[in-house]
Amino acid sequence: MSVEEKTKDRERRSVSVRNFNISSLLHYLFLFVSVIKTIPSFTIASDDNLKKESDMDVDLQRSLSLRLNRRGDRSNQNLAKDFEEGFFSSGRIPQDYPMKIVWKKGFIRLVLVVGILWMLLILLALLFHIWSCQTSVSFLSAMCNKDSKVYTMLDTMGFVSKPHRCPIPVSNDPDKIVIPTGRTPNDIVKNLSYVMEDEIPHNGAQSSPLFGGHPNWKQREQSFKLNSNMKVHCGFIPGGGAEMDHIDIEYVKNCKFVVASGIFDGYDLPHQPSNISLRSKEVFCFLMVVDEVSLKFMRENGTVKEDGTGGKWVGIWRLVLLKHPPYDEPRRNGKVPKILTHRLFPQAQYSIWIDGKMELIVDPLLILERYLWRGKHTFAIAQHKHHRSIYEEADANKRRKRYARPLIDLHMKIYYYEGMMPWNSNKRTISDVPEGAVIIREHTAINNLFSCLWFNEVHLFTPRDQLSFGYVAYRLGDAFKFFMFPNCEYNSLFVLHPHTREHSSPIEWVKQLSELKNGNLKESRGGLGLFTPYPGDLHSVVLPNVTRTSKAG
Repeated sequence: MSVEEKTKDRERRSVSVRNFNISSLLHYLFLFVSVIKTIPSFTIASDDNLKKESDMDVDLQRSLSLRLNRRGDRSNQNLAKDFEEGFFSSGRIPQDYPMKIVWKKGFIRLVLVVGILWMLLILLALLFHIWSCQTSVSFLSAMCNKDSKVYTMLDTMGFVSKPHRCPIPVSNDPDKIVIPTGRTPNDIVKNLSYVMEDEIPHNGAQSSPLFGGHPNWKQREQSFKLNSNMKVHCGFIPGGGAEMDHIDIEYVKNCKFVVASGIFDGYDLPHQPSNISLRSKEVFCFLMVVDEVSLKFMRENGTVKEDGTGGKWVGIWRLVLLKHPPYDEPRRNGKVPKILTHRLFPQAQYSIWIDGKMELIVDPLLILERYLWRGKHTFAIAQHKHHRSIYEEADANKRRKRYARPLIDLHMKIYYYEGMMPWNSNKRTISDVPEGAVIIREHTAINNLFSCLWFNEVHLFTPRDQLSFGYVAYRLGDAFKFFMFPNCEYNSLFVLHPHTREHSSPIEWVKQLSELKNGNLKESRGGLGLFTPYPGDLHSVVLPNVTRTSKAG
């Protein structure tokens, strides 16, 4: 091909390319304009379906106009009637139908937007409620109502974080606290006395008296029926153990305000309280109840000193020796001074119990003012950090091997059979499980009765007193009123110290009831009710399912 022919061929191709590009551009432009024409003026975006609907609207309008011309005034009236039926009607479509679609979609959007804003407003209110209950700003924290059902529901659902420590709204100066004069009147139980003779059964099962006696099921049931004059089992049966020295009996007669603690089986060492005012040192007796094993352990560590009268001291603590431990299980022995404080120290009007592992860091006068006198309470105890239902606590005790698993199950079956339901937000109390390491109380008749009945449950069943507290409160109902304060405040009252060693007893490892046939595993003086035939049918009792809400244990 010649040079001239090649040049003409290039020119011909260039023209065809230009024609193709122009024709393609015109083609796409025509399509774009066509699409734009199909988009209605009242919407942001559309598709082929809207175009078809528009064509159908035009056809319907034409058919309507023809029918109007034919039918006259009567048809006009029918059309007006159809128009009044609104855009929800499935009948004929009026000429302003597109505007009704716009209004309908706008109304739906308006409803959705208002609903979303309302939900956000509720969420912000709930978040503010939670924040105000946990803030350190006193003005905002005063607005919080932790007893409200909303807060309880949020706490149950896990939306409320539980701080380990939180500020305690105590007074600043112990010297300015006004101590109430007189005692809280006894309106329900006016005279409370105690069973002091043990009715030993004649079957030969127990030859010597028990510290808690041998109450039968009928006596137990009768003890929950309130009267103005009551006589109940309450430990300290003569010959059952836990005797005090004469010098200690004389010393505690002068103790009206008591801070009590206890150490058994050498499980802890005394920890000296701090931030104690001179006034509290003069008002309070600091009494540490110990057994002979613990006293020997303290003497070997060189911490015990004796005064001129023979009294034994470790720092501020006056040691009160209990001879002849009443139970085989050291944990059960520790419940004697903890629950029966009013029996050990009968002249005391107020008492604050703390476990032996705790170091008190708040002045006891401030504690009484905060938890009793300010709210006119007579009994205060901390809420458990993890559990609210006794069945949750029982499950945790089995996991941590705190007592024989089958005996814990038997204990819970008796309570469930007797009507003790798992905790829920409709109950009158914020929890059925306390943090029992601190108990603040005035020794009124109803509080003393509660303590006796609480101890009787510990004596009859398992030594896990947290399982029995909620049951006794349930049986006494509104007659027994108590203040259960947040767990974070409990942790701000004390410093927790580790035990001197890992506690363990053979019965804690029992997994089957058949293992208890061995006399070395079964307690000889505790858990009487677990081995006495129960009058009800427990074989059909199925314990409620437990949802483990924490990793405790």
